[in-house]
Amino acid sequence: MQLIDIGANLTHESFRHDFDEVLARAAAAGVTRMVVTGASREGSEQALELACAHPGVLWATAGVHPHHAVDYDDDADARLRELARLPQVRAVGETGLDYHRNYSPREVQLEVFERQLAIAADLSMPLFLHQRDAHADFLPLLKRYRDRVPAAVVHCFTDTREALHDYLDLGCHIGITGWICDERRGTHLREFVREIPAGRLLLETDAPYLLPRTVRPAPSHRRNEPMYLKHLCEEVARDRGEPAEVTAADSTAAAAALFGL
Repeated sequence: MQLIDIGANLTHESFRHDFDEVLARAAAAGVTRMVVTGASREGSEQALELACAHPGVLWATAGVHPHHAVDYDDDADARLRELARLPQVRAVGETGLDYHRNYSPREVQLEVFERQLAIAADLSMPLFLHQRDAHADFLPLLKRYRDRVPAAVVHCFTDTREALHDYLDLGCHIGITGWICDERRGTHLREFVREIPAGRLLLETDAPYLLPRTVRPAPSHRRNEPMYLKHLCEEVARDRGEPAEVTAADSTAAAAALFGL
């Protein structure tokens, strides 16, 4: 079973003391390729550094998460455009809207999201998208640019069945994380994850966040890491009513095609 983790925050400080071991454990679990998420200007630079240091294993995205939208300026925009042209960078993002936390004012989030949509459109790059509690504003903006970008993945999908089909109708891919394993808030995803077409389901850990609550024994540190993608794959396969090998093969092929791996 070979897997691609399409969203791992491997620049997080919790990985600094055992980074090589994290990659080794991932490989032993069949997770041989990973896309490192860039969620800020600095984080995108760090994601690029990791991708350059581990060619053929790690790639990067470059973007500014809505939490950091207040830090976005013309210099950041210019630098993201430079990063997006590099061969190690395979998508623009993480970008989008987050009205759950509102760490940045909504009007700023909207402006910064559209600026990054324009980068992806201008450079014909895939989008790595974030949306939480903001579907009503997120969807119209995405619609405006969707036909100008080659692909888009709504990362860490946690929304409703209706929202899911809105994104599928736009030809988007859907990223599923350990959120689906959380009996407190993710069980609704188990009811309709089978409605995602095989070619558009992607798997991701969002490590070090969202450790699947169904992992046994649960690690004492509670840190998620790419090796747990195999566990997530098995959970999603069960909900889809198909062998884990099928879920793995389909999601891996879809990820490889979307990111050009």
